[in-house]
Amino acid sequence: MTAGHALASAHSRVGVGGRAHGRFVLLLGLGTLAVVLGVVVGVAVGTVGIAPGDTLAVVLGHLGLQVGAVPSEAVDAIVWDLRIPRVLTALAVGAALAVAGVTFQGLLRNPLADPYVLGTASGAALGAAIAVLIPVKTLVLGFGLVHALAFAGALLAVWAVYRLSRIAGMAPMTGLLLTGYAVGSLLAAGLTMAMYLSGAQLRQIFAFLLGGFDGASWTRLAGALPLIAIGCALILVRARSLNGLLLGEEAAAHLGVDVRRERGVLLGLASLVTAAAVTVSGLIGFVGLVVPHVVRLVVGPNARQVLPLSLVWGAALLIYADVAARILGEIPVGVVTAIIGAPFFLFLLRRTRTGYEL
Repeated sequence: MTAGHALASAHSRVGVGGRAHGRFVLLLGLGTLAVVLGVVVGVAVGTVGIAPGDTLAVVLGHLGLQVGAVPSEAVDAIVWDLRIPRVLTALAVGAALAVAGVTFQGLLRNPLADPYVLGTASGAALGAAIAVLIPVKTLVLGFGLVHALAFAGALLAVWAVYRLSRIAGMAPMTGLLLTGYAVGSLLAAGLTMAMYLSGAQLRQIFAFLLGGFDGASWTRLAGALPLIAIGCALILVRARSLNGLLLGEEAAAHLGVDVRRERGVLLGLASLVTAAAVTVSGLIGFVGLVVPHVVRLVVGPNARQVLPLSLVWGAALLIYADVAARILGEIPVGVVTAIIGAPFFLFLLRRTRTGYEL
């Protein structure tokens, strides 16, 4: 290769890298703007319309600042006690599910993996269903027995899958995936039995299965948000390890990644943020499966870009889905995400000329 060709090749690589970084920055900025606008819309929209000025006055008032006219007690209660916790909970859950989806898809090298692939959903649902059957209504920090057993069920399911997969005699990730399906099926059978025995309380179980934020509160958000924030942050700083694992375990080891340790840490963190999200929202599908797909279709597989973009756009998606659910009469948010997301995802796949793989 001549010096001229080498220089041209170097300029080409720099140009491609610059365009990719520019696209990442643009998408991150647009996603952040979408989240901010979603928060404003989420607080304003409802059976009682709230002007942005009144929202700002309420927020500043609770921060000890008084600007303009004092909102009425009713407006203050609607904004501060109902809508802001609900919007922030939707933001946190959307971010958690999207980041967990990126992690599971990367670890399992399976584009169909989602945050519930290791039995998290089935464990949480069974725990919540059992709690419904127990006549105990005590609340601790805003959490009842349903939330506590849902969180415990999700983590116990993942722990059981991980332990059983280690004696499966197959490749680690293959065994983990197949064991997850098997344990999830067993837990689903237990859920069916619990639903059969629930009688008049069946509606409460269905509400958890379909997901929603009508029970959001500051205390519940305070209980789940630290787990989600810390878990997502620790996953983001492990983007390099996730990139290595995308290439396969041998390639990751050659790159200096401690495969066994990083795999266990990433699985634990992704399961933790999923369990925390499920505890406050119930089961909401689509977000953790499709948002990472769409992001990868746009920016490629680099986890250093896919993780933050999925976090932002997952949060935005669930905020707007919750607003739509409220406008449509408080229908389950999981129904809205499926109605909005599935056709959009199919459209994107059809328009993609080069196909997609991890």
